[in-house]
Amino acid sequence: MDAIPLDPKEKIRHHLNALFGAYFAIPKSTTFNYSRRTGRIKSFSIDNQLAGTLRTDGGIALTLSGAAILMKNPLFKTNCVIPVDEAVPFVSEGRSLFCKHVKWCGSNVKVGSDVVLIDDNGKILAVGRARIASHMMKGFDIGVAVRVRQGIKSGTSKEEFV
Repeated sequence: MDAIPLDPKEKIRHHLNALFGAYFAIPKSTTFNYSRRTGRIKSFSIDNQLAGTLRTDGGIALTLSGAAILMKNPLFKTNCVIPVDEAVPFVSEGRSLFCKHVKWCGSNVKVGSDVVLIDDNGKILAVGRARIASHMMKGFDIGVAVRVRQGIKSGTSKEEFV
């Protein structure tokens, strides 16, 4: 029995739902970048801004603009980490967040999952990948909790993310 191929929007929606545990509607303005060699989806953009890249392990590497779109869903906050106030400038520059600087961590944060770092008001500071699980982040005093991939002040983007 042959599998029915999914529409690219449906595939991305299923990935987002599985990874981040919430229902996401993919806008009509979504465009896809395909691999020339394999024909698979490499990345997707929303309103001509890169929103995410599909990883070989099945994950999605979010960008700041992709995180801003996903943050519109209130259930997405379970994938976020809030650093203490002293660490906010460093995280915004793209530096890693250490365990002792974690104020709050969402319940859906797992080892290797993509997370969004936000401040107390819900403003996006950075995106990165969790190095340890959520229940351990506040328990350790040493070690990296989130390896930041892109911060709002890292020079790659001049936009304000809310």
